[in-house]
Amino acid sequence: MDIKTLILQILNENDSIISIMDQQQITVLELLAKGGFMMFPILILFIITIYILIEKILVINRESKSPKNFTEEIINRVKNDDINGAKLICEDTKNPVSRMILKGLNKLDTNLKNIETSIENVGKIEIYNLEKNLSLLATISGAAPMIGFLGTVTGMIQAFISIAEEEGAVSPKLLSSGIYEAMLTTAAGLFVGIIAYLAYNYLVSRVEKLIHKMEYSTIEFIETLQSKRWN
Repeated sequence: MDIKTLILQILNENDSIISIMDQQQITVLELLAKGGFMMFPILILFIITIYILIEKILVINRESKSPKNFTEEIINRVKNDDINGAKLICEDTKNPVSRMILKGLNKLDTNLKNIETSIENVGKIEIYNLEKNLSLLATISGAAPMIGFLGTVTGMIQAFISIAEEEGAVSPKLLSSGIYEAMLTTAAGLFVGIIAYLAYNYLVSRVEKLIHKMEYSTIEFIETLQSKRWN
């Protein structure tokens, strides 16, 4: 067989393959279903990832909202001995900084050390609420690809078992279908892992920025109390 005849034969085979693919188009759901039972835990991890991402974005956006010059207004009222006015501003503002400062204002009848401790305790609770479920995203970013690889291994085992049970010449179609079905779990696992990893790092950066704001505001408040010599 000369080269020209071989090329024509390959082109004819490619045309027939394309025609079969056009006749048997596979939807995304059908493609995912072909990945086997390991696709189900990966799908569950994907749903959890999206839920945590949306939920934390909403929480961070809500907790980041603060009136303009909020800290400056509180400090000015404290300097002018308008403690009740400062408390009212904190009560009307729903965010971690206002709750921490309000706790400090409610402890003004104690020494400065107790005020600092009270603010720190509230701050720990606020940070816990902000960071809640972030560790789960980090776990998913590592676990999803591993589950995908496990699905690939089990799929390849099943494919080779089918080949071993096949009598006579092994069909290339049987081999290729078994391999691509096994590789689907790896692709899905990597996809979910990447999404979870990016979501985790994005949320961590947002939380760290908010924590820095909390620390800066409370430090200013404590320094104001020290200047007033409430100890």
